[in-house]
Amino acid sequence: MPEIVPYDREAAVAYAHRWAYFRNPAYYNFQEIGGDCTNFASQCIFAGSGVMNFTPVYGWYYRTASDRTASWTGVQYLYNFLTTNRGVGPFAAETSIDEMEPGDIVQIATIHDYFHHTPVIVSIDGAPSFDTIRIAAHTGDDDCRPLSSFLTLRRARFIHIEGVRK
Repeated sequence: MPEIVPYDREAAVAYAHRWAYFRNPAYYNFQEIGGDCTNFASQCIFAGSGVMNFTPVYGWYYRTASDRTASWTGVQYLYNFLTTNRGVGPFAAETSIDEMEPGDIVQIATIHDYFHHTPVIVSIDGAPSFDTIRIAAHTGDDDCRPLSSFLTLRRARFIHIEGVRK
């Protein structure tokens, strides 16, 4: 049985700040072929977890642009992995905004009815709210952007990383 260890939120946030306006050359930039937001979120989560799940198809890993799981770069697939993962790697739960912490992710729907963007929470100034949560993201590169600044926000789901199985 894998050991459960804490998620390193500080490492995830430090990574987000470091690479918000740049691209880590160790990872492919998906900006021109659908967006890089979930790739960036996965990199941040990996920085905070230190372990990937190499289960074919349903795991969560990145070796190269052509050797990765859909959950590394796809909004819905990342959600599915994090909220159902019982194996190695990070695991999470969809929660209310009140349970959010830096290093967690929020998935949003703006111009579409479906979730299509995965920012990483980098700070919360006071009680968690759309005005106090600040995010970092790619595909619309941002760092410390207020969540409330998404003027066309239709829906949001909050994903709290609960821990990591190693």
